[in-house]
Formats: sequence, structure tokens, C-alpha cells
Amino acid sequence: MTPAGVRLLAAVFCLLSWAGLAAGDRVYIHPFHLLVYSKSSCDQLEKSHAETPSHPAFAPVPIQAKTSPVNEEALREQLVLATKKLEAEDKMRAAEVGMLLNFMGFRMYKLLGEAWGGAAGAVFSPTALFGTLASFYLGASDPTASRLQVFLGVPGENKGCTSRLDGHKVLSALQTIQGLLVTQGGAHGQARLLLSTVVGLFTAPGLRLKQPFVLGLAPFAPVTLPRSLDLSTDPDLAAEKINRFMQAVTGWKMNRPLTGVSPDSTLLFNTYVHFQGKMKGFSRLPGPQDFWVDNSTSVAVPMLSGTGTFRHWNDAQNNLSMTRVPLSENACLLLIQPHCPSDLRRVEALAFQHDFLMWMKNLSPRVIRLTIPQLVLRGSYDLQDLLTQSKLPTLLGAEANLGKISDASVRVGKVLNSVLFELEADDGEQPTESAQPPLRPEALEVTMNTPFLFALYERDSAALHFLGRVTNPLGTA
Repeated sequence: MTPAGVRLLAAVFCLLSWAGLAAGDRVYIHPFHLLVYSKSSCDQLEKSHAETPSHPAFAPVPIQAKTSPVNEEALREQLVLATKKLEAEDKMRAAEVGMLLNFMGFRMYKLLGEAWGGAAGAVFSPTALFGTLASFYLGASDPTASRLQVFLGVPGENKGCTSRLDGHKVLSALQTIQGLLVTQGGAHGQARLLLSTVVGLFTAPGLRLKQPFVLGLAPFAPVTLPRSLDLSTDPDLAAEKINRFMQAVTGWKMNRPLTGVSPDSTLLFNTYVHFQGKMKGFSRLPGPQDFWVDNSTSVAVPMLSGTGTFRHWNDAQNNLSMTRVPLSENACLLLIQPHCPSDLRRVEALAFQHDFLMWMKNLSPRVIRLTIPQLVLRGSYDLQDLLTQSKLPTLLGAEANLGKISDASVRVGKVLNSVLFELEADDGEQPTESAQPPLRPEALEVTMNTPFLFALYERDSAALHFLGRVTNPLGTA
């Protein structure tokens, strides 16, 4: 993590520690004061409520309406442009949201890990999960809004408006986190990273969506596609239409298409994320190489290999090793490999905990020849299932107050989060985190040819974008 990132996190933890001390003072300082409403914003909200403004609404076009394909390069440029305009406060706000989504991400990954069981591979996006929940918060009123705020990790403190989350600030911070990941910072010879987020809002015919809500999603999901279709007559056909529509618009093939649409649903909220990372200075090895699924079973897979100065730590006590590889100036890929393949689940439970970032303090620079499988990972889950496992099955249920989404009663069905994660070679200059020594020492061989875990995070905000496991690269494509 960069010194700036450490300072940002330190500031956030200071804010948290101040919360209890400030509670008895005349001037209350909320621990997440950069994410809650300011006094002036509260005054403006109170005035707008008194004037009872009408929020324009619209009926989504039918799903068969012609739609332009997603331009991922344009989305990347949009993120980069927004990042160039950042101020110090924007990065502080991103650090606060990064900490919140990391805590939630670790909790939800544990639940997903149990559901995945012995799956060949899986990938999960804490950023997409947090963004989906924050989007619902933007469309919620009390008591649903208060419950969502607590679930997001920010207690309301019963201090009135100035302790309430400002959903627009949260989604803006997520845009900052996304932009920092793909921004190259002008560094020479770095590979370009793609990160695209698309939201599909699928409604029953006749349900009108409020424009302020849909437009408010833009920082998190610059492509938001409201579409209507019959969800009640033939739920399986509705799911098939949605899958075909998203495939045509994005070109992304997900491993778990939408199924089992509830016929009484009036709104489906689906978040789709595509990440494509190129490892600068890595080449694809000629011919497939052995990847050992267990001590007696191997599969032949395409492998990438490159040499550079990376940060590495061999933990003899916990029988694992960690290697950090820079994908860009801000993006880092952390690889965690158990010494024994059968220890993967134990190491997974140990590694993806709240002290995850503290572990990285043990990493030190080494010249390493790293070999890793070329990856195409797909993950998909229904957020409603996670809420049920978290003992909050009714949070987005029939009684949820989502009056800022529509004036009509909204019945939320499935809330799908789908991820396509790709990692491939990008031949060129050798990657490095620090200057190469004059006399190059012998490179340490690190070969990820047995089951391993990975995390992709952004340094300045320390936000986790992806967490996952690979036990069989061929079984994840």
C-alpha cells in the first residue's frame, strides 16, 4: 500500500475512534462525516420536502427495443476523466467507502464460500455488492433506508439528518474507487485495465421508475438499462429474454444465467461487472502446463510467466506464501498459495479476514519468476440469498419501502450480481515495483500450479475489487 493509502486509512480509523468521544460534546462529529448529509444539505432537503416536489417518472421501454452495445473503452475513458478531477476530500471519501465495503466483502465472501463448496473456481466483487446495496439505499425511505444504512456499516446514531448516509456521496465514492483502479497515472509501459459496470433494471409492464433514482445510479453504473417485460405469465421465458438481452448488449457470457424469476416480482435489479487485466511483461508459455488440482490429479492449462521485482512473503507458521503483483500504478493482484493443496479451505478462512491488509506488511521485495494460469473466471449469485443467510430475508422483501424508486408498490425479485474476470499476458517491459538492483540476484521461482486464492485491490483507497479462489482453471471458464 502506498504511504498515501496508509495515511488515508489511519485518518478513517481516527474518525471511528472519535465517535464515542464526540457523542457527549455539543458539536457531534460523525465517524463517517464525509458520507453523511451536511447541515446545509439537510436544510435544503427539509425545504424541498415542505414544497412537496413531484419527481418525474417514466415507463421503461420494452426489452425488445433496439439498444446500442456497451462501449467498454468509452466507459474506461469516462472513469479516467472523472479521476483527473479528484480532490483530497474525494480520496478521503473513497477510503471510508473502501473500508466499509472491505468489511462487508469479507463477511459475504465467507457465506459465499460455504455455498460454493468444492467449486472449481469462483470470483466475487465486494465493490459490486456494496454498490448494489447503496443503489437500493438511494431508492429507499424509512424504515428500509435505516436498516440498509446499518447493513452498509454506518449506524444512524439517532442524530437526525446529519447522521444519515447521503447515497449520492457513497455512489460517487464508488466511482472514485473504480476510476483509481484503471487509471495509469501516466506511467510508461503499463498495461491498460478494463473495468465495466452495467445495471439492468427489469420491470413489470406499467411500473414507472423515478428519474432521479435511475440518473443517480450513473456514478456506480454508467450504463443503466431500464427495460420492461412480462415477469408473471412465463417466468422462465422472462429469464431467457433477460439473458439474451444482456448477452447481446454486453457480449459477456456469464456462467449462471438468470433463472427462477418470481411471477409476483415487479422489479429485478441485476449488476454485471467485467474486469480485464493484462500482466505487463508476462508471456504465454508454449503449450499447456500441468496444474495440480490435488496431489494425484492434474489438468493441462495455458500458463503465463514473467520475471520482475515483486513483494513476497513465505509464512512457514501458516504454511502459505503471498505474492503481490502490480497490474498498474494503483491496481495490485495478491496471490495466496497454500503449501499443501488440501489446506486451501483452511487458508481461505484465515486469509480473508479483517486483518487481511495487515498481513501485507510482511511482504518484502524479491526478484521473482512468477508463473500463473491464464484466467477466465465467472461468478454469479443472488443478493437475496445472502440477505437470507445474514438473517435479513425481508430487507428487500414485499414490505420494503422503496418509494424513491417508484410511486407504485415495488416488489423486488432476484438481485443478481454477476462477474466476468479475465487475466492474460501483455508482452512487453518487465514489471517492477522498485528499481532493479545493479547486480540482479537469482530469481525466486513461484509457480501457481496448485489451488490458490487471489485478491485484486486498489492501493489508495485499499478497496477490494475482487476476491476469489482457483482450484481448477479449466473448470472456471
